[in-house]
Amino acid sequence: MFHSFFPRPKLFFSSAAIWTLVCICVWYSVGPQIGALVGLPPMPPGETPPVGLAFFLTPDNIWFYIYFTIFVGIFGFVWKVIARDHPWVDWSIWGSAFIIFIAYFSVQISVAVNNWRGPFWDMIQRAMNKDPDVTVGALYSLQLRFLEIGLIGVALSVITAFFTNHYVFRWRTAMNNYYLSKWDKLRHIEGASQRVQEDTMRFANILEGLGVALINSVMTLVVFLPILFRLSDNIGDLPVIGAIPHALFWLAIVWSLFGTGLLALAGIKLPGLQFRNQRVEAAFRKELVYGEDHAERADPVTVRELFDNVRRNYFRMYWHYLYFNVARYTYGQLDAIFLTFILIPTFVAGRLTMGLWQQVATAFGQVTDSFQYLVSFWSTIIELLSIYKRLVAFEAAIDNEPLPEIDQRYLERVGKA
Repeated sequence: MFHSFFPRPKLFFSSAAIWTLVCICVWYSVGPQIGALVGLPPMPPGETPPVGLAFFLTPDNIWFYIYFTIFVGIFGFVWKVIARDHPWVDWSIWGSAFIIFIAYFSVQISVAVNNWRGPFWDMIQRAMNKDPDVTVGALYSLQLRFLEIGLIGVALSVITAFFTNHYVFRWRTAMNNYYLSKWDKLRHIEGASQRVQEDTMRFANILEGLGVALINSVMTLVVFLPILFRLSDNIGDLPVIGAIPHALFWLAIVWSLFGTGLLALAGIKLPGLQFRNQRVEAAFRKELVYGEDHAERADPVTVRELFDNVRRNYFRMYWHYLYFNVARYTYGQLDAIFLTFILIPTFVAGRLTMGLWQQVATAFGQVTDSFQYLVSFWSTIIELLSIYKRLVAFEAAIDNEPLPEIDQRYLERVGKA
């Protein structure tokens, strides 16, 4: 699944993780000073960032684009030398780097929108209070700034969808070519054709959505956690527990980790059940396919037994999904009112303007949504894990390792037939 597309996957991903940490440490330690030396200094503390297109062209943002390109270039050059014979090295290195960059840039669009919300909604509030200094032209001007950001977002969404589709299909092609090159070892395994055609397709499609969402979540945390930390200075006492320094920052982390842990615990059995569900469905389907060409196959007793396996597994899944959904939907309902509940004392104290409230709500939502990655995508992750297990078992035949028990039983049944 991985070494067909990535060169030496364990070393590749571990080196990428270490290099990323180095880049982050350098950026947050001496990065701003280096940027100032090359004429691209960071924004002074307390200065309001520009609204609209100008936000993306500030000196510190331009410096980050250059910084990212330099560090990715170093990493990519080293791996091009190490894996120069790998057929997919360009897509796995440069394609992955481009996806990471556009994920970062999409988060920057969210930051730009959040910067816009403050002055716009403060001006709306002043207009509702009949402030004579608020003009129609000023509000329309801020609307145009929002349009600038929106058009960049539209362009980025189109580019992201187009590129990731091609990237993931290349990955599927790499898996397909690898499995077909080992077809003599794989053709006797239950559902071999389905695993090569359907499982690789589903693996690639699911990974496209989950992978992009995961990168976006990580980038969102990197960008919005400092913003939420700063905005927490405007928050007063919290219900029950009173005043806490940087309260929103810590509450977002604790609340999100609680939800993630809750759903991970409630859904711990689901990946295995989903994995077995694919197996029993494939065994049932395979017997019916054989019955189309051979009169002695797909007899009523065998087919009934195989379908009983399908029924039992589905009923077990329904039971486990019952309490999983209780936990998921209950947490989701509480999450919808959590921020408003903890900010009621702050509202009453009059510490938030409408614009500031919009910025706080957006930043808090961005952080909690990112931390709740498992909460949001747990059902899809379960499906991906089950496909991963099927393909891992499939690859056991390539490495001459013992097949899982369910595959061994299938081969015994075929041999007897």
